[in-house]
Amino acid sequence: MPAELTAGAPPLAGDRTTRARAVTLGLAALLAALAAISLEVGAADASFLDLARAWAGGAPLDATSRVVLLDIRLPRLAMGVLVGAALAVSGAVMQGLFRNPLADPGLVGVGAGAGLGAIAAIVLAGLLPPAIGGALGHYATPLAAFAGGWVSTLILYRVATRQGRTSVAVMLLAGIALGALAGALSGVLIYMADDAQLRDLTFWGLGSLAGASWTKLAAAAPLILAALAAAPLLARGLNGLALGEGAAMHLGVRVQRVKSAAVLTVAAAAGAAVAASGGIGFIGIVAPHLLRLTIGPDHRWLLPASALFGAALLVGADMVSRTLVAPAELPIGIVTAAVGGPFFLWILLRNRATLDL
Repeated sequence: MPAELTAGAPPLAGDRTTRARAVTLGLAALLAALAAISLEVGAADASFLDLARAWAGGAPLDATSRVVLLDIRLPRLAMGVLVGAALAVSGAVMQGLFRNPLADPGLVGVGAGAGLGAIAAIVLAGLLPPAIGGALGHYATPLAAFAGGWVSTLILYRVATRQGRTSVAVMLLAGIALGALAGALSGVLIYMADDAQLRDLTFWGLGSLAGASWTKLAAAAPLILAALAAAPLLARGLNGLALGEGAAMHLGVRVQRVKSAAVLTVAAAAGAAVAASGGIGFIGIVAPHLLRLTIGPDHRWLLPASALFGAALLVGADMVSRTLVAPAELPIGIVTAAVGGPFFLWILLRNRATLDL
């Protein structure tokens, strides 16, 4: 058809590009608003606006407000944005890879594998030679979590795939088995831990951003940012896989390369997120699934929108955890589980006629 006849034609009925663009911009605005509110909310009476006015006017900075805002709330906000984006993008990539809305790093054992790596790094750190331990420093836990998540994802994919076809039923059952095995090994390590390590592991296992600092952010951010930067490069391949591996190969998609890159991306993002914040579940299911219903399955839009939505969800959940029982703090994993659990049941009921279980 000549270009002059199609230039003014309306978009196709299935084209959701305009809606996807609007939703993505709206999510960016939502995240910015929640970030601004997060810096203002807390048990301490400190306001970022007052600090900004003091800077602008050249007035002396209040030491307490500066510590609360710049050393506590700001790194916590940055960690929440990165972890939420990492979990949501990991869920979107896994759902695209396995072509199933139930796939999630936490539900299929990847989160448990990453947690095992992080626990091993915390408990066994004293057994490392001083030269190696000193060289790794604060990067030991994120790297160990990445290794644990990568091994779990690789095993899961190998077990669930046969003759080029991935079985959803095998995937979920293998994920349960991997999670149980990782949990057993984690239990052995926890049994070996001392009292100080036990306190850290107990609070870490419930999920929290309370321990966020610029040092921990510097350790986790490189892996998360690398994974977030690599994820959009998988969009075309994941779109092709949605049609089936055979059709994707005919479209020119290098299926095995896409699978390997997807596994590595999920392991890096989920592993670093788990190491930084502990067990925070359901972000990887809630964000991508809601967006898929709204803007469609095109990963060119789904992946960046999932990053924004996951970050906004976790920043919002963190504000709830800080204010619901103030001045105490509720572990953020409890908040996300309270919302994500019913949502997961809704997905099961909505898809029970089509799930291969």
